[in-house]
Amino acid sequence: MQAVSHRNLLALGMLVEVLIFSFTMVYFSPVEESVRMASRYSGRLSAGIFLYCLYLYTTNYPKPVADNDGLRKMLSLFAVLHLIHWGFLAANVYINQIPLKVPKVIGGTLAYLMIVLAPFRLYKMSRGWQWVFFIYVSFVMIMTYIARIKGDFLGAEPFWFHYFMVSFFVVALLVSGIRIWASNRRPMA
Repeated sequence: MQAVSHRNLLALGMLVEVLIFSFTMVYFSPVEESVRMASRYSGRLSAGIFLYCLYLYTTNYPKPVADNDGLRKMLSLFAVLHLIHWGFLAANVYINQIPLKVPKVIGGTLAYLMIVLAPFRLYKMSRGWQWVFFIYVSFVMIMTYIARIKGDFLGAEPFWFHYFMVSFFVVALLVSGIRIWASNRRPMA
């Protein structure tokens, strides 16, 4: 991670988003389906980047976020890519005329706000609040996949990938929580 500059990492991430959009526009039609699929694949990319951020946070704990350059770069990448994902989501909602549910919108908006602020504020927060960030964003992502499993998303049938992601997020949070708890129990040298 040290060898890749922040600018190059962001450029690469945006290039992948452009490729996702281009792929979906070419291989899925009509445009309603293209936008739906762009939103879906962009969300999967964001979920992967977020899980990598959780991994970096956990494996470097209790090292301060401010001293973890790799994590700060990845949080920034995650924020930018998740904003692009939000653009795809907004287009999908508009084009496919998807009705929004207020409680879900409020919970998602809070998560987006936390994600966008994380590269600028997370390193200044206590470890407890940092952990709250990772738990809450994970919770929102888990609930998104559970909604897919339940059939709450128009145009998205339950799929093995949704079960896998719920399981992966739960295991990642449990492993991370245990590692952080164990780090906090060790006596300081």
